[in-house]
Formats: sequence, structure tokens, C-alpha cells
Amino acid sequence: MAPVAIEAMVREFGHVGNASSLHAAGREARRVVEDGREEIAHAVGARPNDVIFTSGGTEADNLAIKGLYWSRLKADPKRKRILASAIEHHAVLDPVQWLADSEGAEVFWIPVDSNARIDLAALRNEVERNPESISFITVMSANNEVGTIQPIAEVVAIANEYGIPVHSDCVQLFGKAPFDFETSGLACATLSGHKIGGPVGVGALLVKRGIDLVPVLHGGGQERDVRSGTLDTPAIASFAAAAKSVVAQMGTEDVRLRALRDDLVAQVVALIPDARVNGDADSSGRLPGLAHFTFPGAEGNALLLLLDAKGVQCSTGSACSAGVPRPSHVLLAMGMSESEARSSLRFSLGRTSTQADVDAVAEVIVPVVERARLAAR
Repeated sequence: MAPVAIEAMVREFGHVGNASSLHAAGREARRVVEDGREEIAHAVGARPNDVIFTSGGTEADNLAIKGLYWSRLKADPKRKRILASAIEHHAVLDPVQWLADSEGAEVFWIPVDSNARIDLAALRNEVERNPESISFITVMSANNEVGTIQPIAEVVAIANEYGIPVHSDCVQLFGKAPFDFETSGLACATLSGHKIGGPVGVGALLVKRGIDLVPVLHGGGQERDVRSGTLDTPAIASFAAAAKSVVAQMGTEDVRLRALRDDLVAQVVALIPDARVNGDADSSGRLPGLAHFTFPGAEGNALLLLLDAKGVQCSTGSACSAGVPRPSHVLLAMGMSESEARSSLRFSLGRTSTQADVDAVAEVIVPVVERARLAAR
């Protein structure tokens, strides 16, 4: 967490009061919540009334996807089709699939190319095939595994021709690249606190005025009766402090992180010549803090554990179900084989990362890859 976020959270921990209560402590908590709402809205180019607080990105994605689907279906029973990119985070993939399995939705998974960039021609063809049957489109703003930034403006332009709402999971993009909700044309956008130096367990769904959502949670009617539940005042204050801080530092951090990321890539490729860098071929088309590699012949999980033993923490990007590791659906959608997908690692750089961290990876990567390849053989 960013120091300013910790400070804001600790300060509010010492206060009592439910933001929905009418007594003095409740009104003070409400003031903190509304100040936080205004701060976050300012950071993302939205109106305060657009900001619906949630428990994080997963809940916000579920609210957008289920809420949009049920609302659109109620208005027009023909709107059963959902168009979603094939590389979404599971917080989007799984509720979309659940709607298909349980609610009669018809899903078209928008394909991507080898750079993890969505196929706009395929999207347009699917939209034009029968636009009256489409409920909504959901495409993440930037991929969480390989970092490719998606052409959201072009997606929105296609959708607007037919009055189709677009949701985007902006969890990875927010704080790392410029984002303005008002001018984006999006109907809904998902944010998460812990990705910008805020606490875990708080996020927001931005909802454009005029967009109706069927609530997923029912109860006290908080958050415009869209998301019931007692508001977490300390977490919201912390989230807002992190949002203000990350936007203020975004320009300088972008330059710093890109330099570190590019140096990491250069050192790894020089040391392991057959290592492949994944994501958009143009590094400016990827998030500044992500470097994703494939190391042919080396099992990703072995690489991860060997690096972890050397003090380097990274990720395979793979999902696990019932304890069974699976190759990343993102890498498979990009056209990789299962073997290639299992031989891949993601390195993440952030606010606390330094040149010493990059050099530490370079120092241990060769023996780690050699040992992982030997184990695989």
C-alpha cells in the first residue's frame, strides 16, 4: 500500500459511524465517503454520481455483467447475446459463462491475435450479423498477463453505431495509463483499490448516467440501490488517497517503469537468447510494469518456485481449479501450444521496484532456467 493510503485508512479506523446513519458520527462517515467518491471521480474523469463502491474488481465485474444482462433482457427478451474477449480476467469470464450456463445467454468470444490484441474485424462481423440480439460487449482495457492495451475507442465506436453498451475491466489500466470515463464512451468500467496502492477489498464500478443495472446484492439500498451493503469508510478513504496519488505520479512513473521493464527484457533476452517476449510487439502498446516471457523447454511452475527460492517473486499467470494447474487461457487464445503456455512467466514491476530488482533477476535467471529445463527433460 502507498503510505498516503495507509495513513488515510488508519485515520478512519479510529472513528465510529455508519455512513447510512443520520446521527453526527454517521454524517461524518458519509462526508468521508462522499469526499472519497469525488476524489476517485476526479481521478478517472467521471461524475461523482457515476461511482458505485464495491468490495473489489470481481464484484464490480459481476455487477456490470449480470446487471447489464438482466436489465437489457428485461427491456427486450431478444437481447441474449454477449460479446466478450477471449482473454478476459476470470472475474469477467466466469460470470459471462455462468449467464450462458444458467440464464440462457449466448456468448461469442472475440478472438485475439498473437499479440493478445482483439480482432476488431471479427467483432464488427459479429455485431453486424444481428445487432438487435446483443445485450452488451465487454473488453478489458489492458490484459493482466501480457499487458497488451486494447483498442477500446474502436470497440466503443463499433458498438455506438447500434446503441450497444460496452463494459471494460479497467483494473490493470487505471493508474498506469491515461483514462477518462466521460470521454471513453463506456457504459461501465471496473476499478480496484489494491492495484493502485490502495487496500484489498475495495473497488468501484463506474456507471454512465442513463445505464440501468439490475442489482446483484439486495438489502439496505446503498449506492443508489444498485449495490446494497454497509460502506467501508476506511477502505474508501484509503482508495481515494491512493487514486489521487497514483494519478499525480503517473507521468513520471510511466517513464521510470518503462525504463526498468525494457532493461529487464533486454537483460533476460541477452542471457537467454531463445526466450520470447509476449504481448504487443510494440512495447508502447503494453502496460509499463509488465514483462512476460516464454522460456521454451522449462516448466513455468518450476521456474516460479526456483526463482522464489532466490527471492524473486513472479507469476505463471495460470489458473488453478481443484488444485490442478492449467495453462493460461490468455496464452492459448494468442495461439500458443499448451507446452508453450506452460513455459511462460510474468514479471510485474511497480511503485517499489528498483534497478536492483531488475539486476537481481538477471543474476539468477540463467541457472534457474537451465535447472528447470533439466528437470523437464
